[in-house]
Amino acid sequence: MVTTLYVRDFALIAELTVSFAPGLTIITGETGAGKSILIGALSLVLGERASVDLVRSGANKAIIEAVLKNLPLQKISPILIGAAIDISDEMILRREISASGQSRCYINDTPCTVTLLKQIGELLIDLHGQHEHQLLLRTDTHEAMLDSYAQTGSEVSAYKETLKRVATLKKQLTLLQKKAVETKENKDLLTYQLNEINALELKAGEPEAIDKEIILLENAETLFSLCSGLCTELYDKDQSAYSAITTSVHILEKLALIDPQFESHLEENRTAASIIEELYHFSRRYTTQVEFNQEKLDELRQRQMQLHRAQKKYGKTLDELIVFREELLARLAMEETIDDEISLILEEIALEKTTLSIRAQTLSSKRQASAQKLERIIRKELGELGIPNAFFKISIIHEEHPDGEITLAGKNFIACSGGYDRIEFLVSANPGEKPKPLVKVASGGEISRIMLALKSALAASTDLPVLVFDEIDTGISGSVAAAVARSLKRLSKLHQIIAITHLPQIAAMADLHLSASKSVQQERTVTEVTALHGDARLHALASLVSGKQLSPSSLKLAGELLEGAKSV
Repeated sequence: MVTTLYVRDFALIAELTVSFAPGLTIITGETGAGKSILIGALSLVLGERASVDLVRSGANKAIIEAVLKNLPLQKISPILIGAAIDISDEMILRREISASGQSRCYINDTPCTVTLLKQIGELLIDLHGQHEHQLLLRTDTHEAMLDSYAQTGSEVSAYKETLKRVATLKKQLTLLQKKAVETKENKDLLTYQLNEINALELKAGEPEAIDKEIILLENAETLFSLCSGLCTELYDKDQSAYSAITTSVHILEKLALIDPQFESHLEENRTAASIIEELYHFSRRYTTQVEFNQEKLDELRQRQMQLHRAQKKYGKTLDELIVFREELLARLAMEETIDDEISLILEEIALEKTTLSIRAQTLSSKRQASAQKLERIIRKELGELGIPNAFFKISIIHEEHPDGEITLAGKNFIACSGGYDRIEFLVSANPGEKPKPLVKVASGGEISRIMLALKSALAASTDLPVLVFDEIDTGISGSVAAAVARSLKRLSKLHQIIAITHLPQIAAMADLHLSASKSVQQERTVTEVTALHGDARLHALASLVSGKQLSPSSLKLAGELLEGAKSV
């Protein structure tokens, strides 16, 4: 529920804090006093379109802040969590409109977009301005409202689960069919590619091994010559490195006997002699292993060129070609089984479609039975609210299509997200007129009363915490006004109601009576709102009866209305 509304520098309001109460809050006041300004401020803080013209003259910005409690956390928490906004038992919605045209929005002091503000607002407050967008006028909400009244939650969930399974299976079928077409169209090519790659007898790491072996064969003479020369220098000639280092070892042995400082150098020279000897033996063995084989070199070069051509042709490395070979085997193997897989999935889809059709029909039957009851209730409500000839109709139609997912009585119908019903509320307010969609009902007063009738009928099932009605009494009086008053009072036991009225019958029902007035302060017009109690409220009701000139009869009638309201 809305607990407070703070408004500053907005239209005629300099600064104002309005406190609201549970139940029915009624706002009265003379025409032009600013009653609708309050509703306008509330609509802006709920995300409606803003205009710089609404910023009070001379002010930098207008500020509107609404505080709400007893929130439907189950509905709004996922949205708030997704927007990284703190969740608490109290919510503060704030909107700032600068004179330069910029608009800033906040939820619980966290900046947000106006879209998010509107999304949250629509889950908390249903605002019925006389010529404004109204939630119940949106056709896409009618299905949910009828389902809420019909309590079709389990049927809708079962239908949606089946529809999801059908969609999943159809995606799988599309992929399989695409693969089947591609495989069949490319079978000859795939077979050719597989045979060609198989003929190569590919082995992982082969190109590197070939490259290494070619280098060795191409440089056989150089390798032999260098190794032979190395052996000569190291060991074979008279003044070889080994001979020189051996002589130095003998000298160091004698020196170390005299001076121990030479011992470390002696060991280093012995190590050097060992290294030279080992290198000599390696080089000697290597020369015996050098391969002079031109025929093998030619074969390796041919194999190298063969692999290069294959890699260039397929645009793949050798390792990738090995993987590609396995893919070709799998795709060709699939061609043998894919038709069976497609047949199986088609059978699954057919079974799920049968289940979907049964569930859609079950859901539709329950909706149609409830729709008839709801139509009667709303027609009765409209009659009591002063539209005795109103005809309310819930249109439930089904769209046929050859490829429809729903099959009933030999006909195919389009499967919608919530069944195969297309639901719309139709109204005819006058005799002889064909029922039309709610959005085409022209009279603001009729719209308000139709909305009130709908809300009264759906009150037990809807979960919008707050309902706001602007000018709900347009074009009514007398017994109709009394009926509207009683309907609002009943509705306020299930929701917080905020309504503007000029009729004493409605105002008398208020749990909280607010009076809007305007005055001139420091040569500026200012709107103020006051909570009325006791004699002030009695006089306000009496003024609604007789105008500014109160009379004993108007005061008496006001008292009777207040007394009568206690019994409702």
